[in-house]
Amino acid sequence: MREHDAYTALHAVYDPELDEPITDLGFVRSLTVEDDHVTVHLRLPTSFCSPNFAYLMAYDAKDVLTALDGVSHVLVVLDDHHDSDLINRGLAADAGYRGTFGDEAGQDLDELRLTFRRKAHTAAMERALTLFLRENRELAEEQLHDVTLSDLPAHRTTHALLRRRAALNLDTAPEAPVLVDDHGTPYPREEVPLRLRFARSVRISVDGNAHFCRGLLRTRYPESAADQTPRNQEVHAS
Repeated sequence: MREHDAYTALHAVYDPELDEPITDLGFVRSLTVEDDHVTVHLRLPTSFCSPNFAYLMAYDAKDVLTALDGVSHVLVVLDDHHDSDLINRGLAADAGYRGTFGDEAGQDLDELRLTFRRKAHTAAMERALTLFLRENRELAEEQLHDVTLSDLPAHRTTHALLRRRAALNLDTAPEAPVLVDDHGTPYPREEVPLRLRFARSVRISVDGNAHFCRGLLRTRYPESAADQTPRNQEVHAS
């Protein structure tokens, strides 16, 4: 097992709120591989970042590394967080989310993950449709009701949307409508402008939080700047 392979595996671990890989965000503080043992230290922008999100990222990191060939032991350590001891003990014991937090775990892990996958899908949907409108300026917002996945350009916003839909088991067929709710049901035509504005507010929130958290991490850990990958400037509404 090489460190490169382990680090590459961590690209699949996303901050649930920011919808970006922890590797791009600079959250991976260190990674070492000794024979079949992998040790990862994670860092977050503040000591009071949501423990739910912190646990989810640490859990997913352990999960993707454990799945690698040639790995028999994975240790994931969350540094400098107010719940570090609790989360690290739970991870080491494979206690699970509820086993780690007990009565404080208001949702189970799958429910928590679903909430943020839906939010990520909404933001990705808005980015794709905003680009579509910019390339088809003659269209009114109401006409987005009839836009299907096959109408979208071959652009990273479209690829990102398809990934988010697949994660939610939503229809990814070319003829599937783009503007849909969390369950894949198209919105009524008269609701399209309202739904698009809501999706835009979600996307702005996600993008704003990501920018803010990257800055906080660089302030807290100046060395993390070298580990952050510049964000893709996909599409921003004017």
